Amino acid sequence: MLHVQPETSGAASRSARPQRPARMEPLAVLPVFLPLTGRKAVLAGGGEPAAWKAELLLAAGVELHLFTDSPCEDLAALLADPVLNLRIHHVSRRWQPEDLTGAALAIADAEDDEEAAAFFAAARAAGVPVNVIDRPAFCQFQFGGIVNRSPLVVGISTDGAAPVLGQTVRQKIETLLPPGLSRWAQLAARIRAAVSERLESVALRRRFWRQFSEAAFARGELGLEEDFGALIDHLAEEAPATGEVVLVGAGPGDAAHLTLGAMRALQSADVILFDDLVSAEVLELARREAKRMLVGKRGGRESCAQEDINDMMVSLARQGRKVVRLKSGDPMVFGRAGEEIARLEAEGIPVSVVPGITAASAMAARLKVSLTHRDHAQGLRLMTAHSRHGGLPDTLDLTERATAASTTVFYMGRRMADSLRQRLLSEGVSPDLPVVAHGSVSRPEEKIWTGRLADLSSTAMAAFGDAPVLIGIGQVFAAAKVAEEVASFVTDLMPPLPCQTRA
Repeated sequence: MLHVQPETSGAASRSARPQRPARMEPLAVLPVFLPLTGRKAVLAGGGEPAAWKAELLLAAGVELHLFTDSPCEDLAALLADPVLNLRIHHVSRRWQPEDLTGAALAIADAEDDEEAAAFFAAARAAGVPVNVIDRPAFCQFQFGGIVNRSPLVVGISTDGAAPVLGQTVRQKIETLLPPGLSRWAQLAARIRAAVSERLESVALRRRFWRQFSEAAFARGELGLEEDFGALIDHLAEEAPATGEVVLVGAGPGDAAHLTLGAMRALQSADVILFDDLVSAEVLELARREAKRMLVGKRGGRESCAQEDINDMMVSLARQGRKVVRLKSGDPMVFGRAGEEIARLEAEGIPVSVVPGITAASAMAARLKVSLTHRDHAQGLRLMTAHSRHGGLPDTLDLTERATAASTTVFYMGRRMADSLRQRLLSEGVSPDLPVVAHGSVSRPEEKIWTGRLADLSSTAMAAFGDAPVLIGIGQVFAAAKVAEEVASFVTDLMPPLPCQTRA
């Protein structure tokens, strides 16, 4: 997919527009983390399910009021523990409604629906959140899966829809989080006050905590407090912080194509300046606190002037912020990255680049075409179909000799279809040369057209509407295949088929 449209003489200039993060999708349940240390929790019942809940509640620091006259073996073991027993008030009888007074939580392992309903009603009357084990109709809250690196705690819920899936997610997260992360979180709690006191600016504090968090995963073993004390001192004595700019490739649209480097940049950004073609799915993966500003550059529409974007990056970085310049595809392919890098370096602003999957690569994968198949192409050419002034560039080498020996992919080609056909035919290129036009590459609304060079026209491109379109020309596209879900759309390269939308 195209990355940026060079400004045309008819394009109006506009200023960047702040955008709020997309609203959250509806939540089945709200994950809430409730401090319970020293608070009363009532547990009624003595079976194995009650034993697990008792262990969980005691781990959370509650004063457990246990009502059962027949504790199971595991509950008996908890009662016999000389430390835990100090926080267990065991009453060897059936619970009574008045037992729930003043409780923070009420949990029951009920023998039948009648007892479950009675316990539920009593808890509600007492104003106590209630959970009757394995009886969803009598639950005001749920216990999800837990990954425990306390004080770092991860909760997982599928709202009862797929418990095994929830267990699998928990197992995956367990493998991602180092076992020693708990000690790192405890260290963070000990030094937080010193960080806030010594590092006055938000930018410096964020910089410290980024380095701290990276060390937690990189080292695994706990770092020394003295090491981080020295880092605090070093940052506090630095000159006013200069931020940085990271040019990030968002890929052609599908969030699954985002790289790990891009994810890390988005998760640590203070400000995100993004183009029109960046998908909402990619933006959803960014840090929610980051300020997002649309600086869209797209042919035939209002656009932010490139100099305005450059000025904005410089200004924000000088405020000590980490700025992510988020571009569709790869920032180094028709993304005007060279101009941005030159300006930032001239201003002394640190700048780095996170590459992305360019649209031509995504198109090749989608069509199962090797762009450099040794039998058909001795080279690969990525070309823009738009000059600075909006027309087909005069300097392109579109001779028959150059075109026949290579695969050529034109970015921003939709409005130039007629000009491309006429120019290539005038240079002696075969009218039967295979052509593919691919709109909205990798997105749900993608469209694919196949045909011969002689059939390439603005009429054929009309079905793409306003979508960004790549035009691929070369013998490699004779073997173009489409994934099964759109196989019916393209069954034969020639004659051309109507443009179709993916189901």
